[in-house]
Amino acid sequence: MMSLVGKIARRFKKDETGHVTVEFAVMVPVFLVLLLSSVEAGMLNLRNSFLERALDVVVRDIRLGTGYEPTHDEIRDRICEEAHFIPNCTSNLMLEMIQLNPRAWTGVPPGATCTNRAEEVQPVTEFHAGESNELMILRACAKTEPLFPTTGLGYHLVKDSAGDVSMIAISAFVQEPK
Repeated sequence: MMSLVGKIARRFKKDETGHVTVEFAVMVPVFLVLLLSSVEAGMLNLRNSFLERALDVVVRDIRLGTGYEPTHDEIRDRICEEAHFIPNCTSNLMLEMIQLNPRAWTGVPPGATCTNRAEEVQPVTEFHAGESNELMILRACAKTEPLFPTTGLGYHLVKDSAGDVSMIAISAFVQEPK
């Protein structure tokens, strides 16, 4: 019996057919996860870049538009016009405009308020248009679904209860004199 097992083991030891298939089966999932994670990172970076740019364009218009006080919805709609790659932007974007005193600095409050599809819609939390020569912080939080939520980078991202990922952009400006 032992000699039969020894003969079979020697035959397998000498036979190298199929070793490429084993390497392929082991390595392809690793490369697929890397590929999907790269696509996920690229899309998140693209969406975040468009959000940052849109916020900068809109803040520039607010800063230079003396005497005009836009509402939360007007600013949100303008940002959504500029940020093309954020899906369902008007329903997934929340803004906070905070007035800060540079002479008695308290810092920007931590934790941006974001939307959550799994919960009831929240009203605007803090939104002060500001007066002449006041330091203003405009913080935008957009939610987006990961492309591959169960694979690689998409699996390890911090998600809310609806499975969305937060993208936060912050811009500071001083209101021009009216």
